[in-house]
Amino acid sequence: MQFEQLQKDMIAAMKERNKVRKDAISALVSAAKKVAIDEGTRDNISEEIVDRVILKEIKTVKEQLDSCPDSREDLRQEYQARYDIFQEYAPKMMSAEEVETFLTEKYADLIAQKNKGLIMKTVMPELKGKAEGSVINQVVAKLCQ
Repeated sequence: MQFEQLQKDMIAAMKERNKVRKDAISALVSAAKKVAIDEGTRDNISEEIVDRVILKEIKTVKEQLDSCPDSREDLRQEYQARYDIFQEYAPKMMSAEEVETFLTEKYADLIAQKNKGLIMKTVMPELKGKAEGSVINQVVAKLCQ
């Protein structure tokens, strides 16, 4: 996701007077700016940073949604709306088949050793943000059998 696109969508939500959408997108913009400043790339916010921030925010709001008491329907609706908006911006994740194809093409020699820990340690930095860790773990376990 391009940072500029997030900003344009936030402005569009402001013009539409859609407070819920504006607040959600604004939270993504703020979080992306904060991470960029922390990493020293204040002026040029990369897609990788934005995608990482979006995934982190989705995880956070999902935890809020799961821990929200049933009696607080107002909060639950707010978290759900936020979660739905964040999902629109989430990067597309690789499927288990795509992960398996990627691993067998690029790390065939490593998979032949059947050392799950070594494979995970090598592969995770490259697939982080492109596929879910649980999917990668399942594929690696299957390949190590």
